[in-house]
Amino acid sequence: MSKLYVGNLAHETTEADLRTVFSPFGEISSIKIVSDRRGRVKGFAYVDLADDDATTRAMEALRGTQVNGRTMDIVEDYSSGRKSGAFRGGRRGRR
Repeated sequence: MSKLYVGNLAHETTEADLRTVFSPFGEISSIKIVSDRRGRVKGFAYVDLADDDATTRAMEALRGTQVNGRTMDIVEDYSSGRKSGAFRGGRRGRR
């Protein structure tokens, strides 16, 4: 399974919009549209495709494609294998 970062999305873009765009390339495992604490869409999403071939095909075919009037930025999300917590062992909270 490979995760794609999809940026520069219009704020009105829905999961259904992204399913329509990505489904021709293979099985979609999940779609996560990122929003802030108030529920406003932040303009990017993560799309998980079932296999690496589908990921490659989607990236090549969809790069530069517009959805809802905005040109999507699509790259493979390499951070998905890392543990979260950018401040682990750091100076967070110290002044």
